Amino acid sequence: MPRMRSARHEDAEVLARLTEMAGHGLPFHLWAEAAAAGETPLDVGRSRLEGEEGNFSYRNAWVIEVGGAVAAGLIGYRQPEPYSLDGIDTFPPVLQPLVRLEALAPGSWYVNVLAVLPEHRGKGLGSLLLADAERRAHEVGARSLSLIVASENPNALRLYERVGYRALARRPVVGFPWFHGGDWVLMTKPVETLAR
Repeated sequence: MPRMRSARHEDAEVLARLTEMAGHGLPFHLWAEAAAAGETPLDVGRSRLEGEEGNFSYRNAWVIEVGGAVAAGLIGYRQPEPYSLDGIDTFPPVLQPLVRLEALAPGSWYVNVLAVLPEHRGKGLGSLLLADAERRAHEVGARSLSLIVASENPNALRLYERVGYRALARRPVVGFPWFHGGDWVLMTKPVETLAR
């Protein structure tokens, strides 16, 4: 029986793996650029997720366990409102289209990462995590939920559309190693559609 819980410090490594799956190679690319000598991209991702502060922390993550092991996870939080783009030109070019899309949904509850380990796909775990994200958005008074998905990921697009997300805007992916092409698509869902 699947069991959802808040992520713990010791979940940082599996959360980093889930982040890489959700990000289509972009997280490993960024982590590889930040890695010190002798450090792997996964080491960098795990270290960032072990942090106590900031959006990209295990404190903003929820996982589903199956048989006592993490099978899926979600990282999410409320976006700032207003959402400032000051300094965006200093961001790595590969991140700029994503940040510009995020800015189009200020104050939304943002699903930054949603992923299910391959052996657990097709069991409804992603839908369970999305339903929990909706509950959290409602609790903090967010007017909408938002997420960004690759246009080259039709399975995820179908899942999000099935649960009520709609495309709001898109920006071309800026090339990086393991580049998959296509666009980043911002999808949103109004909180008022939630069952009260």
